[in-house]
Amino acid sequence: MSPVRVTRLDQAPPYRPPSHHGVAALRLQGHEAGPTTRFWTGLSHYLPGGTADATPTVEETVYVVLDGEVVITADGREETLRLHDSVHLSKGQVRSVENRSKRTATVLVTIALPPGKD
Repeated sequence: MSPVRVTRLDQAPPYRPPSHHGVAALRLQGHEAGPTTRFWTGLSHYLPGGTADATPTVEETVYVVLDGEVVITADGREETLRLHDSVHLSKGQVRSVENRSKRTATVLVTIALPPGKD
């Protein structure tokens, strides 16, 4: 059995998600934060006006809003997600994210890893 791996928030490595603007992101588990076998998890802070461009998801993805609100657009449909709302996106689904509010939005992001990746 593997040992328990803890990532303290103040030690979580930052990363730059592609096609994101006005977004600060930290890796909580997976990739440079430590090995995982089926998914990785990050924490994204969308500043007011922060966006993620309309791009296809690389793998199955789940967003959970921990604070504030964001607008997710997928399949031509707009949804405003607020505290504790979540959305599931299938692999390849084109989505965009936008913080239209005047306060920072915090989003927990979990993305599946392709088979054989860690």
